[in-house]
Amino acid sequence: MDKNLYNFDVVIIGAGHAGVEAAYAAARRGSKTAMVTLTEQKIGYMPCNPAIGGIGKGHIVFEIAALGGLMPELCTKTYLQVRMLNTTKGPAVHGLRLQIDKNAYSKESQRRLKETPNLTIIEAMAEELLINDEKIIQGVRLADGRILNSPTVVLTTGTFLNGLVHIGLENYPSGREDEKPVIGLAKSLRDLGLALGRLKTGTPPRLLRESLDFTKMIKQESDPLDYLFEFYPHTTTTKLDCYITHTNEQVHDIIKENAHLSRILRKEISGIGPRYCPSIEDKITRFPEKTSHQIFVEPESLTSDWIYPNGLSTSLPLEAQTAYIQAIKGFENAVIVRAGYAIEYDFVLPNQLKQTLEVKAVPGLFLAGQINGTTGYEEAAGQGIIAGINASLTASGEPPFIIDRTEGYIGVMIDDLTTLSVDEPYRMFTSRAEHRLTLRQDNAFLRLTERAYKIGLIPEQLYQDFFAEKKQIEETLHELRTTKTHTELIHGFADNTKPQETVAALIGKKLSPRACQTIQASIKYAPYIERETLEVEKLKKHQTMRLPLDFNYLATDGLSIELRQKLTRHKPETIAQASIIPGMTPAALSLLILKIKILQKQGA
Repeated sequence: MDKNLYNFDVVIIGAGHAGVEAAYAAARRGSKTAMVTLTEQKIGYMPCNPAIGGIGKGHIVFEIAALGGLMPELCTKTYLQVRMLNTTKGPAVHGLRLQIDKNAYSKESQRRLKETPNLTIIEAMAEELLINDEKIIQGVRLADGRILNSPTVVLTTGTFLNGLVHIGLENYPSGREDEKPVIGLAKSLRDLGLALGRLKTGTPPRLLRESLDFTKMIKQESDPLDYLFEFYPHTTTTKLDCYITHTNEQVHDIIKENAHLSRILRKEISGIGPRYCPSIEDKITRFPEKTSHQIFVEPESLTSDWIYPNGLSTSLPLEAQTAYIQAIKGFENAVIVRAGYAIEYDFVLPNQLKQTLEVKAVPGLFLAGQINGTTGYEEAAGQGIIAGINASLTASGEPPFIIDRTEGYIGVMIDDLTTLSVDEPYRMFTSRAEHRLTLRQDNAFLRLTERAYKIGLIPEQLYQDFFAEKKQIEETLHELRTTKTHTELIHGFADNTKPQETVAALIGKKLSPRACQTIQASIKYAPYIERETLEVEKLKKHQTMRLPLDFNYLATDGLSIELRQKLTRHKPETIAQASIIPGMTPAALSLLILKIKILQKQGA
């Protein structure tokens, strides 16, 4: 055999968060898997904010845990601080968020993958996709001439496809942080006839910890929790603190004075930036009435002096970055150890993919992560595990694995991407899920672990422990509903005691905090879940209802700013057309139906 030829079942290109999950899933299923990365030292690297989770995003990580993925385990081993967001609202929209030690996370990613059977890590640049005459994937050619033969390939190239970094008016080709961009694969994708677009993201300057005055900032307290993303309990500790400070009018004036030096504000960047994570230049331009913006001051690692000022993403020149940074309270003597920058890159319009994340026109080729127009480690990892699973299943001739949008946030995300495509970087929010009352953090294992076990992703002991908890939940709910009225149960969970204390008081049993949370939510949300189901049925009846072309969406209270803008731009003629606009929700459609009915009555 030619020494330059290697045979695999699955080849993963890229070792970011999508690549890590894809490789781990495929190898765990027994597929002979190769992961191609420019450098092993950057496996699982966090080029932007070293944090995982949050509202909506945290749901994805819980689902990755339920599918046997690696990210939740890495989080438990490497977190610095723990917070549960949105706790003033119901459990369906809570969001676990962890500040992560980025150096430890990357090292632990490397260690776990190197120890994973069936996985070979190859340091190289992937140069070309190999396709036969029927446009079926055959493998990958590396820049050094080696050929990796494989019936499936998963591309997880992040921001590397024709990446271009901007700092001030200067720019240069780069994948991220002075790493080489990927040029050959971008050409391969275009040669296949795939439609590509251009997106932009950015990062703030990094600050030297010793140069900051934390006494002038607000300390952000950690939350004591019994669980993180994994199935098994974990008592949390705080290893490094996070803080909050704010911009001010002086900061805004400095940025305005330097606006002519920003390619973003000069509209000289073709890539579309993320709506919900804009640069500080964008914020000040879009919200001129605001005199202050919140900045989260977050550590990057126990082994690093770098601080991440979350909320100050920028592409201004270094001199301007220094000037506005030092005008912020607590940053007066701040030293910038790395300048912030913007990066634009190619992506593949995701409506060209199946729900398995396989390219419709190229059997065997799967895409996951930012190449599909998403933003965020969590969204990338959620796609990565699905792409890895399906590449492995395809290689072994087995049926595909698809998560429906009624089954999980990963399903919502993939359905949005493949059905609606994207016109800006996609980020997960709980509002994107019609069935979010049933797609909670606490019941992710109940929703997905059984399915993951059947395709070989869940260890036997974990499955047995999961099954025992599932049985406890079912038996307890049955006992409560047959011995108590719904009013009594709601009253029992209405006070400020923890769910496990309430369950213990009601039935005299002590269950896990997660099981009790699930029991509480199942009881609390029961009538709303029924109403939610009826709401979806109602929407189906109004698909042909016509929307006036002169309807004033911008003045419609109850719609998000994002939806007002998109409805105004697209001008849908019917409710059916409005329903496929990215980000549209059943609640928003119900509001539109109500408004149209009111207009019809007024015109009668």
